[in-house]
Amino acid sequence: MWGVARAFSGRVLLRIEDHDRTRSKSVFEQAILEDLEWLGFQPDEPLARQSEREAKYGDALATLEAAGLVYACACSRKSIGAATVPFEGERRYPGTCRDAGLDGGAARARRVRLERETLSFRDLRLGPIEQVPSEQAGDILARDRHGHWTYQFAVVVDDLDQGVDLVIRGEDLLASTGRQIQLARLLGRKTPPLFLHHPLIRRADGHKLSKSNRDTGIRDLRASGWSVERVLGEAASALGLFAGQPASMADLVGRLKETA
Repeated sequence: MWGVARAFSGRVLLRIEDHDRTRSKSVFEQAILEDLEWLGFQPDEPLARQSEREAKYGDALATLEAAGLVYACACSRKSIGAATVPFEGERRYPGTCRDAGLDGGAARARRVRLERETLSFRDLRLGPIEQVPSEQAGDILARDRHGHWTYQFAVVVDDLDQGVDLVIRGEDLLASTGRQIQLARLLGRKTPPLFLHHPLIRRADGHKLSKSNRDTGIRDLRASGWSVERVLGEAASALGLFAGQPASMADLVGRLKETA
């Protein structure tokens, strides 16, 4: 992401997505910031934390509520899983509470109605994509029954509020793009950001790298003596930019300009 931004004179935002307060800890944030500093990745705007943007999310939800697009939901993840069959590997909310008229008590989740719509967009790497969010996932969960804002809702509000016009992320999030574009439109965004979904760096067994699987992280590589250039070079090689040699950020920027 930093390389693409630098290659095309863009600006980089650093956002800590700590919307789920039960899983987010300051020690995790500090480790991320230290790793980014070591790699030489400096954001161009002040750090933003989702945990500090409660008012923004509340205002966005109120806008949708005023348009009659929000309803209370009493379903748990377990009940949804028991009542549905995965659609393309994803659990679709079946609309159980959509027209139930439940009161919006503190223990109720909030969902945003998504009418059936085919979303067409062009991924900068994968080309033309079509998705029907209402069939993939059903109505979007904006806030869960514990009062936590969800990823799908928070990032749309953040991108709109912060003027993000290019989103670069892993291809494991490609399925989220159509619903995020549709939600942003409901919030008044006329032109969606551009999206680039890059391939994931995977283990030999094909599974993506994950801390939950105790895969090696940047901090481990640093401790074992890897240089910044070696880390960048290996990452670039995994993405098909270089053939396994060490690389500086300047090398990556130059390569990205050549392949654009």
